[in-house]
Amino acid sequence: MNIFENHIPLEKLKWNEPLKDHTYIKLGGKADILIHPTTKEEIINVVNIAKTHQIPLTIIGKGSNVIIKDQGVRGITLSLSEFDQIKVYGDKIVAQSGSNIIDVSRTALHNSLTGLEFACGIPGSTGGALYMNAGAYGGQMDEVVERALVVTKNGELINMVRDEMQLGYRNSIFRTDQYIILEVEFKLKPGNKDVISSIMQDLTFKRESKQPLEFPSCGSVFKRPEGHYVGKLIQECNLQGTRIGGAEISKKHAGFIINADDATAEDYLELIKLIKKTVRNQFNIELETEVIILGE
Repeated sequence: MNIFENHIPLEKLKWNEPLKDHTYIKLGGKADILIHPTTKEEIINVVNIAKTHQIPLTIIGKGSNVIIKDQGVRGITLSLSEFDQIKVYGDKIVAQSGSNIIDVSRTALHNSLTGLEFACGIPGSTGGALYMNAGAYGGQMDEVVERALVVTKNGELINMVRDEMQLGYRNSIFRTDQYIILEVEFKLKPGNKDVISSIMQDLTFKRESKQPLEFPSCGSVFKRPEGHYVGKLIQECNLQGTRIGGAEISKKHAGFIINADDATAEDYLELIKLIKKTVRNQFNIELETEVIILGE
């Protein structure tokens, strides 16, 4: 018996699917079941099926800030990457959680709305950006988000306002794993299109010149410790360029670990351990990972 029959179209289901094909870093094991829903109803159906049959449920977006372990993910992996519509209502933008946050910032530009310029180079999904309270170049999601539509693990829809989201530095209530973000509403301000475009071009140039975008990576691996820059700490530990297996601390930006040559998740996790241990021993600073680690 197919428990998904009449709930999810078969073409949206994949069994034993390699998750390295669905993440920016291009590594990790297989999902038992990978589902790509395109409607709210399908997402709620999956949540209810997982609850009814007591199947583990893991959520991913674009897979930009995630490491999937080599043994993969058991149960259902729900990818929201195709749930990606973006709509504009005056000075508000409502984006489904699987949309690219970069595309949302471009939509703001096209509609002469200011506030999302900082997001023009952040890889990954809108839902993932809210989950992490992502930020760059002095801007952060909590400054522009007004509301989110979420579904609980019990299949209940809830409208959540910003104050309920507990948005902190690279943190939010969504990291407790009780909610799945469906839609994010942004409140922006009318602005000058040329000025907005100029800021975005400048930020894009800074990002491309400083970050190792030519290699697969999961972006910034560590949260920034107060009063310090992670890249500088790693450089001062003489770790830049260090490699374990196919994973390497980027020579271009030491805050990034790149997949230089068919790395495994184990290579990556060992390199993270080495960085944390060395920085702790040398500076007595405990680095905290920003990247999400999933699987077994």
